[in-house]
Amino acid sequence: EVQLVESGGGLVQPGRSLRLSCAASGFTFSTYVIGWVRQAPGQGLEWVSLIDSTERITKYADSVKGRFTISRDKDKNAVFLQMDTLKPEDTAVYYCAAPYTALWYPGTHWNNYDYWGQGTQVTVSS
Repeated sequence: EVQLVESGGGLVQPGRSLRLSCAASGFTFSTYVIGWVRQAPGQGLEWVSLIDSTERITKYADSVKGRFTISRDKDKNAVFLQMDTLKPEDTAVYYCAAPYTALWYPGTHWNNYDYWGQGTQVTVSS
């Protein structure tokens, strides 16, 4: 069974940092593109970032570029999202997600991801 489990969310002041983790099991995680998607209160889903299996390709939404960094640790079957200089508008539930197959490059649209974690809440507020 494919499982993605996010952790690391919480309440943080503007300008501070958080590091989200996504732990995977049930599939050959290291061969998949993994993405992060978020949903702000009352808003739709927004794709945030992705990393490919080689770690050579990383992409970011314009709203987080220069502040967020995605990485992965294949030995630990984990993907991380380092979030720096957080803003109140980063407040959202953050999900990690994977496509149905390692052969599929899901790109920058959340609708192309098939497996999702339960999400972790990030709240940026003073």
